[in-house]
Amino acid sequence: MSSSTGTPLVLIAEDESEIAQILQAYLARDGLRTVHAADGRSALDLHLSLKPDLVLLDVQMPRVDGWKVLAELRLRGDTPVIMLTAHDQDIDKLMGLRIGADDYVVKPFNPAEVAARVGAVLRRAAARSIGPAAGVLRCGQLEIDLETYQASADVNGQRAPLNLTLTEFRLLTHMARAPKRVFTRGELLAACLPEGNALERTVDSHVSKLRKKLEDSGLAGVLTSLRGVGYRLEDAE
Repeated sequence: MSSSTGTPLVLIAEDESEIAQILQAYLARDGLRTVHAADGRSALDLHLSLKPDLVLLDVQMPRVDGWKVLAELRLRGDTPVIMLTAHDQDIDKLMGLRIGADDYVVKPFNPAEVAARVGAVLRRAAARSIGPAAGVLRCGQLEIDLETYQASADVNGQRAPLNLTLTEFRLLTHMARAPKRVFTRGELLAACLPEGNALERTVDSHVSKLRKKLEDSGLAGVLTSLRGVGYRLEDAE
C-alpha cells in the first residue's frame, strides 16, 4: 500500500475503540496512515485487501484471537506485526515471538513509545525489503508461493508441484522461514494448527506425511527430526 502513496499504512487490530483512536492520533502525528479493525476476522480481511505495511495486533480480539490472526498473517507473508496485550507474562511473549511477532507491547502502554516502536520496525522492514519477489519464499530446492498456497520442488532442473494439505503447507512454510532451526512440537502446533485443540503428537503425523511427499518428489533428507526435541528443514541445494 505504501508503494502507491509513499506513506506507510498501519492496520490497528484492537477491539477497544478508545485505545485504537489514541494510537491512530499518535501514528498520524508521525505521518502514518491507519485503518482500524475491531475484531480478528475484520483484521484478516483488511490485511488481505489493503496489504498494510505493519499490523498492531491485540491478543484478546473477538471472533478470531490475536494468536490465530498472527499465525495466519505469517502464512501469508512477512508483514511486520507488533503484539499488544494486557498480560505481562513471559509465556505470552515467547508464544508471540515464536509464531513470528516482530515486537511486543504490554498494556497499559505509552502511545508515544508504541509509535516509536512502529517507526523502528518499519525501518527494519524497509532495510530487508530488497530481495526475492514478494509472496515467494525459497529454501534450497523448494519454492513456496505464499499467495496461492502452492509449493514446488526443483529436482534435476525440473520443477514439480507438491500436493500438500493446508496443514502440511503451513508446516513447510513455517520451517522454511528459518532453515536448519529446530522447531519443537509445541511451536509447530501453535503456529500451524492454531484453530483446534490438537495434541502435540498430531504434529508428528502431519510432519510424517509432509516428509513422505518431499521424499517422493526427490527431496530425501530435507525434513529431519532431532530426537526428543523436534523437527527442522535443511536448506539443501
